[in-house]
Amino acid sequence: MSYSSIEENDLQPQEMVEVLEKNAGGIELGLLANYADGYETRMLLTPEACGMLTSGGYRMVMESGAGSDISFSDEKYAEYGVKIVSREEALKAQVVLCYTPLKPKDIKKMQKGAVLLCMMGHDFFDKSTIKALMEHKIAVGCLDNMQSHNDEPVFSNIIDEINGRAAIMYAEEALSFLGGGKGVLLAGVAGINPCEILIIGMGNDMIAAAKAGAAAGARVTLMDNDISTLQVAKEVVGQSIDTIAIHPRVLFNRAKTADVIILGTTTRPFEFPANVKATLKSNVYLLDMVENQPSVCVPRTVAMAISNALVNFFDEMQMKNGFYGMVATTPGVQQGLVTYEGKLVDKLIGSYLGMPSVDINVMLSAAN
Repeated sequence: MSYSSIEENDLQPQEMVEVLEKNAGGIELGLLANYADGYETRMLLTPEACGMLTSGGYRMVMESGAGSDISFSDEKYAEYGVKIVSREEALKAQVVLCYTPLKPKDIKKMQKGAVLLCMMGHDFFDKSTIKALMEHKIAVGCLDNMQSHNDEPVFSNIIDEINGRAAIMYAEEALSFLGGGKGVLLAGVAGINPCEILIIGMGNDMIAAAKAGAAAGARVTLMDNDISTLQVAKEVVGQSIDTIAIHPRVLFNRAKTADVIILGTTTRPFEFPANVKATLKSNVYLLDMVENQPSVCVPRTVAMAISNALVNFFDEMQMKNGFYGMVATTPGVQQGLVTYEGKLVDKLIGSYLGMPSVDINVMLSAAN
């Protein structure tokens, strides 16, 4: 079934049907720039990826200057069939893409029944944002909460790996003279011990940091409070890294000699002890990965990696007659929804805001 032949009684809400009928020549994707007053630098699509989408039948518009954070000019995107427009015009696309959630003032400029694809962010835990999305019946899909057909959070894994590797890049710079550090290499040379990296936490980002640290020549210790996850980590990272359970005395000894400490999310709740903090080296580099996203310093790498997954995503979306058809047939996409057909469908956000949420499976069953 072509996009232009969707009927009113299909799963798609009437607003989306009208949007599709107005753009029968192919779904239009609108690529937005990051907010100028924020810290975000990452972007979802490179010019080459846009070219693959336009050659596949999509029409693409992009806000002027959107590629500047990843060092691509408007002209480069235009070479691949992207039309350069104002932010207001890009917001009118059927599917709007932005790395971070949009603010209410921009949501209100979108077409009713349109789709917003982005990453999960703090703005979704604001009532004014959710209300604007519901009022305009915007379907929101958070890419990092979606899963593939083999139950892998592909987009989330990409960002986690880049965050982990970039964390070691942060540490290398911080230890160098140019970074204001004591002027040392992570790796040792003949006659000199390497620097020590202590990583506390588990997940793809922590494992990526551990592997990158070992590859840089440092002595790496990965600690967590769950033995089973440490066993898995040992198989993944290999024998060059120490995987140790969080034990007060062991933690104390490793922390006081560490040159770099990276804190992440442990399998079970854990708080870094105050008495251990007091023993740290005065010039230790401490990075809390829960509060920081090191991948913002390599946004072009992020865009290239995310682009590969997004091209596949849009290929599948085209085969399934658009985003609403994809939602109806793809459980992994359903997991990334925040709002759908004017309803809040994310239980966590609903609980946090004290707003009622609807089970997306119930909505889809009722539609069928």
